[in-house]
Amino acid sequence: MTSVTLVRRIKARPAIVFDALTTPEGIGHWWGPDPGPVLLAETDLRVGGQFKVRFRMLDDSEHESSGEYLEVVPPKRLAMTWRWVGDEDSGGESHLAFDLRAIPEGTELTLTHSRLHDDDSARGHEGGWSGALDKLVRHFEGVRA
Repeated sequence: MTSVTLVRRIKARPAIVFDALTTPEGIGHWWGPDPGPVLLAETDLRVGGQFKVRFRMLDDSEHESSGEYLEVVPPKRLAMTWRWVGDEDSGGESHLAFDLRAIPEGTELTLTHSRLHDDDSARGHEGGWSGALDKLVRHFEGVRA
């Protein structure tokens, strides 16, 4: 088992970033590794609640993930289980956490995706999350912290 940790600085307050992580409208701005659209975002934001997100990449492939919220601590932490829908060879369930910390210019976001099946899965998720988090940063460029 292995994990990926990524850090980004975002020009928005933690509460605003938390909303982007947890609301269907917010998720629609950044989820997915390339500029392709989010097709579906469903959230039931409570411990034990479920989420589901489907996105289309620029190569027209569609991907869907789902899971259960494990921790919901606005605007500081969000943790959930993670599973690719319809891909039984993906290594099963893993864990995803977002930690938000206020900094003078806005928010420092730390994403940790753990319990990944193997190094190949970790590399793939690192690339995907890097693209998605870069979109999240760009979404807030020019927005006051």
